[in-house]
Amino acid sequence: MKALSVIGSTGSIGVQTLQVAAERGYRVAGLAAGRSADALEQQILQVKPRVAALYDEAAGRALAEKLKGVCDTQILWGEEGVCAVAALEESDLVLNAAVGISGLRPTVAAITAGKTLALANKESLVCAGAIVNALAAENGVSIIPVDSEHSAIFQCLQGSHDGEVERLILTASGGPFFGKKAEEIENMGPEQALKHPSWSMGAKITVDSSTMMNKGFEMIEALHLFHVRPWQIDVVVHRESIVHSLVEFRDGSVLAQLSPPDMRLPIQYAVDYPVRQYAPRQRLDLPALAKLTFFSPDEETFPAMKLCREVMERGGNLGAAVNGANEVAVAAFLAGKIPFGKIYPTVERAAHAVPFLQDPTLDDIFDTDRRAREAATLML
Repeated sequence: MKALSVIGSTGSIGVQTLQVAAERGYRVAGLAAGRSADALEQQILQVKPRVAALYDEAAGRALAEKLKGVCDTQILWGEEGVCAVAALEESDLVLNAAVGISGLRPTVAAITAGKTLALANKESLVCAGAIVNALAAENGVSIIPVDSEHSAIFQCLQGSHDGEVERLILTASGGPFFGKKAEEIENMGPEQALKHPSWSMGAKITVDSSTMMNKGFEMIEALHLFHVRPWQIDVVVHRESIVHSLVEFRDGSVLAQLSPPDMRLPIQYAVDYPVRQYAPRQRLDLPALAKLTFFSPDEETFPAMKLCREVMERGGNLGAAVNGANEVAVAAFLAGKIPFGKIYPTVERAAHAVPFLQDPTLDDIFDTDRRAREAATLML
């Protein structure tokens, strides 16, 4: 029986991972969450992991006291506790679905412990892709993508050889503001931005989808996952969210992965890899679809992808600066402190206010994150 550790277990991806684990009969050895103590408590009582952790220390201590004598699960807290779950000896695979840069330390902990890593925390690669890849190579660790777009590319690449790929084509839903111009969405609020047309996701990633920053981050992620050049990564807007991404090969052939929008499919593929197992999911009905549409992204209205292309070209600590500033700006937007139109300018100016480092250490990455957050806060 395969044993899993799930980081970010109370979020959307984490919850669906536990559904897949239950369907497949896998044992959940470890759970970790941020601050959702009540949700984590319910998961602990349901799956009975050996170890569970809350990033919030006070909440973790309170939960440990509450569950004393109720179950045998060891309750840890803080970053150290979350990283301990990521490095559990008995776990065969660690699925990291934490949100934001808080997922970077668990990624490092899992890799250092030699665990196969199913990665849904894109910020690990956006902020520190070169460092994470070097660490994975040093420890002989495989990183299996969980994001639907990167899972699609990963699936399309099975059986291919080095040098055969000409282009990776990521699909984007276009978010709730597709087809609108900058002046139309400048003063939009969270209610409008959170109306995603295809996927049910957390608030942060849904807002990132509305600004197209999420797609920019996925471009950076693809760069590090698949070891291609920046110019080999393209994006098309595909409103139906049926084609999850495509790979163009040097002979002109294009392979695509299609399925109804359901994150449990890429989760199961990552957990079961390299074997495909039966899944009780909705099947694709092509005649019912009638047509699939594709559009070029509007990078004038949604300039976040331009900034992320700069990250791909320059590397260094710029990705960490962009991510840190973006987390602050999106949080301010969700809190009603700034309008939609102020998110990107805040991110762009704050990221460039941080001194650039070509070869940052892991400590430099976290320092960059702190500086970018401070700069963005001052600019709000």
